[in-house]
Amino acid sequence: MNLKQLSELLGLSQTTISRALNGYPEVNAQTRLRVLKAAQETGYRPNRAARRLATGKAGSIGLIMPIASEQSADIHFAEFQRGLADECLAHEFHFVIMPSQPDEEEQAIRGLVSSGSVDAYYLAYMRPRDSRIAMAKSLPTPFIVHGRSLGLAEDYPYVDVDNERAFREATELLLDLGHRRFALINGPADLDFAIRRQIGVEKALAARGLRLSPSAISNTLMTDASGYRQMETILRGEVRPTAVLCASTVLALGAVRAINQAGLVLGRDISLIAHDDDLMLLKPENFIVPLTTTGSSLRDAGRRIAERLITAVADPDADMPIAELWTAELVVRASTGPAPRTP
Repeated sequence: MNLKQLSELLGLSQTTISRALNGYPEVNAQTRLRVLKAAQETGYRPNRAARRLATGKAGSIGLIMPIASEQSADIHFAEFQRGLADECLAHEFHFVIMPSQPDEEEQAIRGLVSSGSVDAYYLAYMRPRDSRIAMAKSLPTPFIVHGRSLGLAEDYPYVDVDNERAFREATELLLDLGHRRFALINGPADLDFAIRRQIGVEKALAARGLRLSPSAISNTLMTDASGYRQMETILRGEVRPTAVLCASTVLALGAVRAINQAGLVLGRDISLIAHDDDLMLLKPENFIVPLTTTGSSLRDAGRRIAERLITAVADPDADMPIAELWTAELVVRASTGPAPRTP
């Protein structure tokens, strides 16, 4: 089945069918449903090269992927990409990843946009005063930010989790349980989400007349091996904390291993709260001692970002919020308990 045959079958012009399949708003809902139903029943798949010639659209959204030798595989990125891919598949969009050196991202974005191979793209791994945002605003191609950038006016489209609030509320829970000695195992120090999480912890402590010692803060890659190493170091310190916050369940996996090897009981001798990105392969409730978490789905974030980009391509005048700030859910489980009376 080709476009001409589908046109004859439905008694519609080839242009109308193409526009219906690509979600153009000028095609009414009844016609769009009729075309989609016929395409599904006949097995019609549009020729992407022909569709691009007809519509001027590539049918693709993109990402610049910074690659550095010291980086390891990231389960969080994979989870986000799964949600993005689900939405792209539902709308027959392609997803284009262009690798680049970390210091060449802006040049790579300009190259991706000028190539015409994507209709829209998103920015990730945000940093304070991130110069990529100003550059993206200067280009004609739609974009959205996964996260935010401290120090810049929030006048750009984004989807983010309220990381500061999540870790402030987690710290307040531990304070209410009587904890006074804290440690934070955080993500890389130059990334916006990690900075905001530390701010949340520090604000909650400051409200109770406490502070987070610089020696109790560690910034690291989000892997279980890193979590293990950082927790080992913390436990060897002069003053052992009774409460630890981890930036991910992956870090917590290693941290819990170090706690167990030290002969400590999670939830009794030391309490731990982790941020849970709702990873399919690592559920906090399945730990031997189920983890208390601040939860937000990376897969849902990926799906939402793809939905907004595809809408921006198909209907540039659609009424969409510029900013979406999601609230993480605090779920209390057995890894948190009252502060022990002795260290």
